Amino acid sequence: MRDKFYTYIQNLQDRITLKLEEIDGKAKFKEDIWKRPEGGGGRTRVIENGNVFEKGGVNISGVEGVLPKAMQSYFNVGDVDFFACGLSLVLHPKNPMVPTVHANWRYFEMYDKTGTIVDSWFGGGQDLTPYYLFEEDAKHFHQICKTSCDKHNTDFYPTYKKKCDEYFYNAHRGEGRGIGGLFFDYCKANDEMSMSNWYDFVTEIGDSFLDAYVPIVEKRKEIAYTDAQRNWQEIRRGRYVEFNLVHDKGTLFGLKTNGRIESILMSLPPHVQWRYDHNPEPESAESKLVKVLKNPVEWL
Repeated sequence: MRDKFYTYIQNLQDRITLKLEEIDGKAKFKEDIWKRPEGGGGRTRVIENGNVFEKGGVNISGVEGVLPKAMQSYFNVGDVDFFACGLSLVLHPKNPMVPTVHANWRYFEMYDKTGTIVDSWFGGGQDLTPYYLFEEDAKHFHQICKTSCDKHNTDFYPTYKKKCDEYFYNAHRGEGRGIGGLFFDYCKANDEMSMSNWYDFVTEIGDSFLDAYVPIVEKRKEIAYTDAQRNWQEIRRGRYVEFNLVHDKGTLFGLKTNGRIESILMSLPPHVQWRYDHNPEPESAESKLVKVLKNPVEWL
């Protein structure tokens, strides 16, 4: 399974980066091949200073070795070896009318000292972080998520939508990072789903990403915006940074397994503001967004 999924994410990275370069029309992804001393490595691709994308990354990695003690406690396991691979992407558009997007699809295995697999699972998801709320965009993104989920189990969308709202939540701010999508983790073989079934589900979601995001970018990328709207985008980006550094499990895992720092922190936007006690004007477009972030919406 590990080789099959790693081949899939290699191909998916190619498809996504090719399409994003086409949309941007100016910037190209810079590729960085890296190795991890303890085992494994990855292929980082970053786009910067484009017509559409101010900064973005579409990264794949496959790392392995002895699970560090800090992560043994986290997973509540003993001295085991591990393999983890996945594709992680974050895109920060220049235009504040175009939402930031994040997605991740991953596979994990644990082994005892004889090399026997003792545990394995899939995880991942995708979520949208707008700066200005266009309800039709939110509905489109969630509809693609639901359609993909429903092909495998009609319970998946409501379950993983709820988990997404709960996970991508800045508890210290009392608000969501964005307007959600899907989040699933520890997807293991059970009476209803084999690992092959989970592979089919996760790759279905991965294959749906461009359909979920690209039409939104195409619709919003040419909208004129003001300096004030750009400032609001940078203030909201600060909340994105706070989540990734305070709460995100992927960041924590990368840091504690001696991951590549440049790739781990690729998700951080290039221009951010933190203003003291900043609140949007009542009844403004900005306050409309914040209201939704504080009270998750059922978009479908």
